[in-house]
Amino acid sequence: MSHTPMMQQYLALKAEHPDKFVFFRMGDFYELFFDDAKRAAKMLDITLTQRGESSGTPIPLAGVPFHSIDGYLAKLVRAGETVAIAEQVGVPGLTKGPVERKIVRIVTPGTVTDANLVDARKETLLAAVVIDGARAGVALVNASAGGVSLRDLQTSELIAYLLRKDPAEFVCSESNERAMREMLVQTSLSSFTLRPRPDYEFTSVRASDELTQALGTATIGHLDLERVPLALNASGAALAFTRLVNGNSRLPISTVNVERASEALEMDASTLRNLEITQTLSGADSPTLFSLLDRCETAAGSRLLRALLTEPPRDQTRAASRHDAVASLARASATQNSALDFTRVQDALRGLSDIERVATRIAVASVRPRELAGLRTTLAALPGLASALRGSPNATLRAIADTINVDARWYELLKHAVAEEPALVVRDGGVIANGYNLDLDELRAIQTDSGAFLAKMEATERERTGIPNLRVEYNKVHGFYIEVTPSYIDKVPVEYKRRQTLKNAERYITPELKVFEDNALAANDRALALEKRLFEELLQLLMPALDLFRKAGAALSELDVLSNFAERAETLKLARPAFTSVPCVELSAARHPVIESLVDQFIPNDLRLDTKRSCVVLTGPNMGGKSTYMRQAALAIIMAYAGCFVAANAATIGPIDRVLTRIGASDDLASGRSTFMVEMTEAAAILQRATLNSFVIVDEIGRGTSTFDGLALATAIARRLIAKAQSLTLFATHYFELTELANDHANCVNQHVSVVEHGDKVVFLHEVKAGPASRSYGIDVAKLAGLPSEVIRDARRELERLEKERTHTKPQADLFAAQASVVEETPIASPALDALRALDADDLSPREAHAKLAELIELVKKM
Repeated sequence: MSHTPMMQQYLALKAEHPDKFVFFRMGDFYELFFDDAKRAAKMLDITLTQRGESSGTPIPLAGVPFHSIDGYLAKLVRAGETVAIAEQVGVPGLTKGPVERKIVRIVTPGTVTDANLVDARKETLLAAVVIDGARAGVALVNASAGGVSLRDLQTSELIAYLLRKDPAEFVCSESNERAMREMLVQTSLSSFTLRPRPDYEFTSVRASDELTQALGTATIGHLDLERVPLALNASGAALAFTRLVNGNSRLPISTVNVERASEALEMDASTLRNLEITQTLSGADSPTLFSLLDRCETAAGSRLLRALLTEPPRDQTRAASRHDAVASLARASATQNSALDFTRVQDALRGLSDIERVATRIAVASVRPRELAGLRTTLAALPGLASALRGSPNATLRAIADTINVDARWYELLKHAVAEEPALVVRDGGVIANGYNLDLDELRAIQTDSGAFLAKMEATERERTGIPNLRVEYNKVHGFYIEVTPSYIDKVPVEYKRRQTLKNAERYITPELKVFEDNALAANDRALALEKRLFEELLQLLMPALDLFRKAGAALSELDVLSNFAERAETLKLARPAFTSVPCVELSAARHPVIESLVDQFIPNDLRLDTKRSCVVLTGPNMGGKSTYMRQAALAIIMAYAGCFVAANAATIGPIDRVLTRIGASDDLASGRSTFMVEMTEAAAILQRATLNSFVIVDEIGRGTSTFDGLALATAIARRLIAKAQSLTLFATHYFELTELANDHANCVNQHVSVVEHGDKVVFLHEVKAGPASRSYGIDVAKLAGLPSEVIRDARRELERLEKERTHTKPQADLFAAQASVVEETPIASPALDALRALDADDLSPREAHAKLAELIELVKKM
């Protein structure tokens, strides 16, 4: 059947955006129809009803009030959905048919800037990706902060980088869509939003055009973009996409950051997960390192802290300068120097607005009146804070003072322009302060005087008509009216014209009241229109200050993190680490800060790794504390480079380029990978990337296959790390054969977690001591887990039998090898074979390989 004109209008807009929810404005509601309505009803917990028919079937309908749309949008955005908002842009009654509507805004997970739709304590990023064989480029757009980051890297490193950045939305070319989708499916992301775009958007010409216009510059030659050609191409598509969803309005960009691989301490997704930096292994937000350390007073401070913990700068000088600032903010130090301590800083920061994000919303004209009031309050507080910081002996804090010293004229502008307590939205009026504009004041006076006029008219009419309870009032629906109860209807004058009949009253209008109503309502409409124009002009007046606001916001977030670190250092009893240029990690009485916060007593342990002692083979029972010991060392490194003090009595840390971990494992069913395959994949990544300055944790590798296969692989992996990479390595294992590595390599030592046996019971001391463990305690742990006593006794008997037979066991059969000959051949003694066995092909250059081949040929000729 044919649809109504309004439904035809809806279907035309929906056809343009079939993959999005379409919020269709109808009066005071946004309506959703058909499948959109069914899905929204479930996701938003709103009522699903019906309206009219389509092909003989009722049309599903659901709606939300226009004034509360933000809460519903936030739910959909958090679920990864995209919403197209269709507003009424025509004037009702001017044309036949339904009022004109069009899509004015598209809300997507990676491009939202509205304060009510984004997580204030987490960056919302859009990632545009270009894949070109072995190389890839990523452009990250932070719409809320007006920033773009560019990075070219190996395609093999792409997923780790994206997981570390955690974008809310992805953009790729149509030719890259399949590869990108397959890559994302293999990640830990439960869901992702991928937007394929035309290939022509991923060009340097498009990128140059988009960047110059977004930056407001004539050229991008000053940005050093030659090193990131692929990321540059991706940036053009990313900015074009943000323009598309914002109704062709460009996103103003204030900064373009070209990332270098050498800038940050590298950690892949598995390392962040294994160390529980921002999420627990089960996916919860706490208890994690971030949740423990985040006591920031501002949302911007929390965002910076998260960035520092997931990508700590590799520069020791930057970290040390943060340590200096943290030390100066300590209460003991501040008292001694009569300077500002962290408590006063946190008091000053409490309640300040997120001016970095507010600046971006001013730039895109989406800022709300109350955000400008918050900006005014923040600007008012900055001079006092800056003055206090200037008295600090610390150079970093004095530099922050200079940055937050924003010109007072911007505060004065907001003070005079914005009402003390403005309305939520401009359309409600009451946003511009009295005294800012003479015309607005006069229009408001007309509305204000209406109260006095109504009171005067009410008294006059009561006296004239003799109706003692006559009332003259106003409401938004029916305007001005005179209300009379039924008992006095006979006294109503003839010039009263009935306007509305109620159960207990009649409402009237008079010529005099009608004239006043027209004037008052016209004044109100004119006042609202003028106020809207003045608000838009105010945003334009603020444009020159946006860069100052952004810089001040960044400085405030840095100050927040530093004062937060000082508070955490005092509360958690953290110690300042020292840096050295020699590869090493030396920790005295180190603790795991998160676990320590959850238990009554924590046993600290020492650790020493350096070039002469680069690998510790750690043995001991499960539940003995091996994993905790290794993780706490990694957390100390991360905290130190982030600028935080560490959970130890003392710490000395050398140059670290990356933290690599292989801890625990489980089947990756989505990618069809077994536990063993996951282990080997992560181990391969470690061996490929580990260097002399890497910190490596390997925990229980070699499970998921036969004992001998696992032992052989664990031994080979450990040897590679010890002899070739020479990384600072903690290698935990239940294979006691690996303790022999200390006899073969001078830079390898054995340590174990201690256990006390008391009769048939064991007590875990959680102390790490020198030397290998005396034996495994797997059966004892199984007993603690509650296995039946008969199973435990049977296991002990089987263990004794296996240990007796171990030395007489024949070699493990290889199911995939060719059938071996029954008769064993005597090995042939040969200098050529001995020389061949001694070769390490991986260490030979082509020239060296050619020379070795010539030597082998000569040896064979002599046989």
